[in-house]
Amino acid sequence: MDVTAMSLRAAAARPRVLLTVLPGGTAARLAAERQLRLRDWPLAASPAQADLLLVAGPDCPGLRAPLERLWQDLPTPAARVSAPGADAVQAALDSGRAQLGSREGQLDRIRASAGAHRHGGRPAKGEEGPGGVHDGHGPHGHGGMEMPGGLSMAGVGEDRDGLTLDQLHLPLGPFLADWPSGLTVHLVLQGDVIQQANLADPIAPGGEGAAPFWAQPWIQADAGEPVTAGEAARRRSAAHLDSLSRLLSVAGWPAQTVVARRLRDDLLAGAPGPAMAPRLERFTRRVGRSRTLAWATRGIGELSTQGGKQAGVSGPAARAGGDVTDRYRQWLADIRRDLGRLDQPARLQAAEAEESPRGRWRAQHPPSAALVTVLPALLTGAELAAARLIVASLDPDMDELLPTRREVRAPHD
Repeated sequence: MDVTAMSLRAAAARPRVLLTVLPGGTAARLAAERQLRLRDWPLAASPAQADLLLVAGPDCPGLRAPLERLWQDLPTPAARVSAPGADAVQAALDSGRAQLGSREGQLDRIRASAGAHRHGGRPAKGEEGPGGVHDGHGPHGHGGMEMPGGLSMAGVGEDRDGLTLDQLHLPLGPFLADWPSGLTVHLVLQGDVIQQANLADPIAPGGEGAAPFWAQPWIQADAGEPVTAGEAARRRSAAHLDSLSRLLSVAGWPAQTVVARRLRDDLLAGAPGPAMAPRLERFTRRVGRSRTLAWATRGIGELSTQGGKQAGVSGPAARAGGDVTDRYRQWLADIRRDLGRLDQPARLQAAEAEESPRGRWRAQHPPSAALVTVLPALLTGAELAAARLIVASLDPDMDELLPTRREVRAPHD
């Protein structure tokens, strides 16, 4: 009995996929999530659970080193493939499955890994990733660090009450599941309380990046191109469903995560509004009435209406004027508001007149810039367990902060 061949066939039959998204990779991510759902291939939450590493988005030189460390963390048998754009996803997944089933390919990986360990197995100094900082490992940043066990040693410092306690420096991002691509947050912890949060500068992809996917209708309208109000409403609702899917996944509600992603994909595929309306109504009603979800998110990440206004926040986060619960309920309310507008043929008159998913669209001051500005203050003082819910409830689109060109392509099979 060839046990090796059997194990390779088993891994290739239904691979567990670690989907890693690079800056500018939103369209590729959406296509990948749709394809994985259609193929019934499960998403892995960490490298230890994965058979296949799928890198979605254009090459990003500033993230090559942490991406390589992430790849080294996958146990054998494993395969790694890239999909720079949505149209490359199907071929990448087919290639990954073939690599997983290849004995020669797995032996090559074992030899390469052994060679790397003989030579130290780490990049040279100065190649640690963005700004020379470490990017996290395991359940945190999936990037690797030069510290015992992948975490920095604790130091000491005064807490908010003036007591001297141990401090731990911990990065979140850039390669977490259900996390804004390109976002890295460096936390200072005392116990399980965040004492300080600092954001790393966004890392741009090599070359000129594509325009942010979710803001496409507003960018086109700004340029004087014909865009209908229905297109804007459809893209806005799909973006809110995408944000909700991340929050629901982080909160531990996988069934409704799948529903949100299926509705998002159908909206982007152009499903008729009358067919979508009852399905969206059922989803928003069920999630909005969930007492468990409200209990798990109540009282964390509070952003007052006045505080948001002073920081320049607009859109759902500004209107919600409260905590994580208020923000996800605002997304649900906005989806319901747009139900009758999904097929509206009237022309979108001005980008600022119709909100983009994160707020009023202004090319020089994109709405996600304000969301990123308020994020450190919302994280400071929160418990570590709440940090990911706070980030998911704002869900800044880091692609809005990158230099771009205007062309955007919708994901497709």
